Amino acid sequence: MTVHDSLNAGKNGVLGQTAATMRRQISAVVAGVGEHAPAQRAALAALSIRIASAAIAYASQVLLARLMGGFEYGIFVFVWVWVLILGGLSSLGLSTATIRFIPEYLTKKRPGDLAGLLRASRLITLGVSSAVALAGLAGLTIFADIIDPIYLLPASLILVCMPMYALIDIQDGLCRGFGWIGLALVPPYILRPLLLLAAFGCAVLLGFEATAVTAAGAAIASAWVSGLAQWLAIEWRVRRDIKRAAPTYQMSLWMATALPMLLFHGFELFLQNTDILVLSLYAEPQEIGIYFAALKTIGLVSFVHFAVGTAVANKFAGLNAQGSREKLRRFVAEAARWTFWPSLGAALVLLAAGKPLLWLFGAEFTSGYPVMFILAAGLVLRAAMGPAEYVLNMLGEQKSCAAVLFGAAALNIGLNFALIPEFGMYGAAVATAVSMLASALAMFAVARARLGLDLFAYRDR
Repeated sequence: MTVHDSLNAGKNGVLGQTAATMRRQISAVVAGVGEHAPAQRAALAALSIRIASAAIAYASQVLLARLMGGFEYGIFVFVWVWVLILGGLSSLGLSTATIRFIPEYLTKKRPGDLAGLLRASRLITLGVSSAVALAGLAGLTIFADIIDPIYLLPASLILVCMPMYALIDIQDGLCRGFGWIGLALVPPYILRPLLLLAAFGCAVLLGFEATAVTAAGAAIASAWVSGLAQWLAIEWRVRRDIKRAAPTYQMSLWMATALPMLLFHGFELFLQNTDILVLSLYAEPQEIGIYFAALKTIGLVSFVHFAVGTAVANKFAGLNAQGSREKLRRFVAEAARWTFWPSLGAALVLLAAGKPLLWLFGAEFTSGYPVMFILAAGLVLRAAMGPAEYVLNMLGEQKSCAAVLFGAAALNIGLNFALIPEFGMYGAAVATAVSMLASALAMFAVARARLGLDLFAYRDR
């Protein structure tokens, strides 16, 4: 039986069950049924924003690939991955820690600590990211003779994005801590890609070549405008909704909590991007671009995981602060189901439509279609454990979470170097899928052993 036949055969089985489950849960959410209906609606709102942003981001990537061609697109993908990694690390873990502290400070009415956290987290992030960008530019200058010239100028330009990319990252965490889902997600996932596409299109119309250099310039404009717009919107909402108080700074507590989360986030970033970095050592830019297109296409599945985690992370922290253990257990179980069933349905739909979607990037990109099946397996199996990393980080197990992701990142690096030289992008996909599954299983075990929580979505309750 072919893959296509298997998908058709499953329509009345797994897919039908998935659709029925999703319909029941969405109906309950819209009707406001259940004590967790507000959090469910927040998850649905986050998912709706991510779906809209996915369409925008995907369209922008398609248009960039079409205009630039596989070679230049692959160059841009490679340098942009470095912004994702270095910019994501520049908050020193505060982007996750704030999600934990803000609900606590709101619940316990500690406006001074809240004001201090809002100010210090952003200033630290801006300072660190600026230093990282300057160090990167210095490194590119010093080692210019040994760096492939095709990457040198795009990499130099893309580093200018670093401060604003990092600022958006920390502000995402601040907004999620307050439960401001729209303000958290719209600037990075809707405004920035739209601005990137608009800036790139304007540059091409003005006579600039459609190259990775031009795309890097467009990325600078989009990051700075969206980051500053989000900053102003947060300041306005804080002044309107939050009681003013003189800031107090619990730096030792914040950093003691944030640094293990930095390890967690760093290992997660490497887990997500090692395949691109290692593939670049053995493959031409065209193959990097093809793999990235397949990864971005099936990666739409992970938006469900992100949306649920975004909406419920502060609820985990709030229930824990209240000491509501039984409510927390039930809520974690529901969050696991919210993550798994939509993820499974999304994976089946994307696999069915995968080849036409890849064709949109260009005819050469359809060769990445088999990669989507490998990556889908890892994504769906991870979703079966629910938003495990959010549970661990919000309930004080950030060190355990970091340890799990360290092991997964190490496994991912080893598998990539073992498989890519022989199997190319297919080896990269296997390494990524296996590593995702390993980390999900380990987090499931930690949550059960340390917190007494069962994260498996298919478990009968």
